Amino acid sequence: MAKTNIILDKSVAFSLEIITFTEQLQYEKKYVIANQLLKSGISIGANIHEAQNAESKSDFIHKIKIAAKELEETKYWLLLCEKSENYPFNSNLNQQIKELDLIIYKILSTSYKSK
Repeated sequence: MAKTNIILDKSVAFSLEIITFTEQLQYEKKYVIANQLLKSGISIGANIHEAQNAESKSDFIHKIKIAAKELEETKYWLLLCEKSENYPFNSNLNQQIKELDLIIYKILSTSYKSK
């Protein structure tokens, strides 16, 4: 039986939710933030998945750090949606990104300690 990888599962679920939310933004003609949010939001999972086949510990850390940077950018776009009166907001995305945040930074902390 294949072992589940929580960060992989959560990053895919988050990416799918981001796709749905950005489609809603596009429908409401909020194209700029929709495009930025889509790019940064799905990049988190792409980098996490890429890290699974890293060539070295340093390469793994580098890819996870890129995922962390994309996560921070995604948090910014979601914050703008939350604070704006003219944009929809998805509180489930906020909860999911908080979970990803905790896991990604724990992975980085553990990886640095074992380096």
